[in-house]
This record gives sequence, structure tokens and C-alpha cells, in this order.
Amino acid sequence: MARRCELSGKGVLTGNNVSHAHNKTRRRFLPNVQDIALHSETLGRYVRLKVCVNALHKEEKKGGLDAYLADAKDSQLSLKARRLKRAVAKAAPAPA
Repeated sequence: MARRCELSGKGVLTGNNVSHAHNKTRRRFLPNVQDIALHSETLGRYVRLKVCVNALHKEEKKGGLDAYLADAKDSQLSLKARRLKRAVAKAAPAPA
């Protein structure tokens, strides 16, 4: 899974370079994807994911990886992230 964020699903976009003479050549807009280890408090371990910096900022804002995964739609998550979401939901204590 190259150049795709495992949490937000953000991938490569395409467009045009437009010169002053209005010549158009194709180009790629690449997401800022970083290979990073995120801590899951529910599982008590670190998980390595390819995450874009935008999703990393949102993950911090939500209050951690577990909270981000709980709110995320399954359609935007990678297979690895969906499995992690299920593991976190299973290991989480039941609400009283």
C-alpha cells in the first residue's frame, strides 16, 4: 500500500502544472505520508502505521489512536487499521 494513509485513506491526486504560457503538463500531488509508531492505550503496545501528517494531527486532537479509530469509518481505514480497530473494541472495557 504505497503512498496511502492507513487511517484517513488519503492518496495520490493528479493535476496539471500550468506555465505562464498556459502549457499544461501532468503532475502528481503526493500526501505527506510518514511511517510512524502510534501507541494504543487499550492494547498497551505500539503499532506501526503509514500515516499522513493531517491524520496524525486529527488523531492527537481526538485524544489518541483508540479514540480516532472508534470514530473512523471502516471504508476509509486500511485492512491493518480495521483489524486494529476490532482488536481495540474487543479489548476495551464494557461501559457501565
